[in-house]
Amino acid sequence: MFYDPFATTPRRSWTRRDLVRLALMLPAGAFLSNLRLFAAPLAGKVKITDIKAMGLTNIAGNCLIRIDTDSGLTGYGEAGATGPIARARIETMKPLLIGKDPLAIEVHFQRMSSLMYNYVAHIPTASGIDIALWDLAGKILNLPVSTLLGGGFRETIPMYSHGIGLNMLDKNSCREWAAKIRQLPEGFTVYKCDIHTVLGVPSGVFANTLTTTQLNNVRRAYANVREAVGDEIDIAVHCHGELDAPSAIGVAKAVEPMNPLWIEDPLNPVFSEGWMNLRRSTNTRLLTGEKLELVRGFRPFLDNGAVDIVHPDLAFAGGFTGTKKIADYAALSRTPVALHNVGSLVMTHANAHFATSIQNLFRVESALAHPGRYVEAMAASNPPQVSKGEMAIPNGPGLGLDLSTDFLKKHLAEGEPFWA
Repeated sequence: MFYDPFATTPRRSWTRRDLVRLALMLPAGAFLSNLRLFAAPLAGKVKITDIKAMGLTNIAGNCLIRIDTDSGLTGYGEAGATGPIARARIETMKPLLIGKDPLAIEVHFQRMSSLMYNYVAHIPTASGIDIALWDLAGKILNLPVSTLLGGGFRETIPMYSHGIGLNMLDKNSCREWAAKIRQLPEGFTVYKCDIHTVLGVPSGVFANTLTTTQLNNVRRAYANVREAVGDEIDIAVHCHGELDAPSAIGVAKAVEPMNPLWIEDPLNPVFSEGWMNLRRSTNTRLLTGEKLELVRGFRPFLDNGAVDIVHPDLAFAGGFTGTKKIADYAALSRTPVALHNVGSLVMTHANAHFATSIQNLFRVESALAHPGRYVEAMAASNPPQVSKGEMAIPNGPGLGLDLSTDFLKKHLAEGEPFWA
């Protein structure tokens, strides 16, 4: 018999508070219970012995997390923080984790994410630890993380990439870039293109209210890209929170004729009335969330219908555990979830495993096929498999990772020790 937690409340009168209660109940009754079922025979038989962090170059300031156990098994994750920051925060979390059962992921997540003393919980570091715990759980149980998460919604993961190496204001540059991406074996059909180069402002730096000339350049730049790729490849407008509300509205109007798949992060990441003003001004899809944490960060956007797609990053939003709660909450309003990722091979594998576990997936960002193929080079074996813009779920227990030790040593961030 189906149990309705709101049986005393007519469905037509459900409040936002009711929806929050339901969202918080769903994960405990679904994917975490799936893990408990698999983990029961081995509960308490393995203990965490150490947690380490290590920064690498070219992974957007993230660092890798490593959890060691007395069984000899090791789990890997990725945190949205530098190595020094993550190591400092790990010290505050070690008392919660060292000597504990790595399979008690729900307990560990709640304790890490609600930590208050001596510091408020650092969710990016907790995210990396959570990912590593799930990788470790898969290795202990000899199962892929996607199975532990209750996956099965899809066998391959739709991905998107980046408009690297093109001058959007130059038609010839756009045509040359379009010809190159059509030759890539990965076959991506969705690319997001940076707006800051068109505006002449640094990435992520707040811009003054845009002038008519700048808005005309935006219109011309995205028109050039659309003309070069045609209708068979989708493009998106990639911002980094540079714009104020009037400028964001102007950009949305300027690019509407090019039918972009979405406009990303035009405003400051924190919810404000400016997001609602922008929402009311355009029919173009709006997407945000790469720097938001936990359900609390996404809730005002979802409750107010401010965006069409939410865009959490596993390394910032709460790892697998926290991001699954976000996806469940978004599903209540039929809001799609895209996954932000400009990190390492660890994040690439993690995104693939997570993406098969949620029904409301839109697309997953990918740093694969970038010049130099940095992410692919991290794999000693079992590299990512992408065809026609879709990535296969990696084989093997846990995340299915086989990291190249030589690569890691060669690409340590400046001043970083090897697995400090």
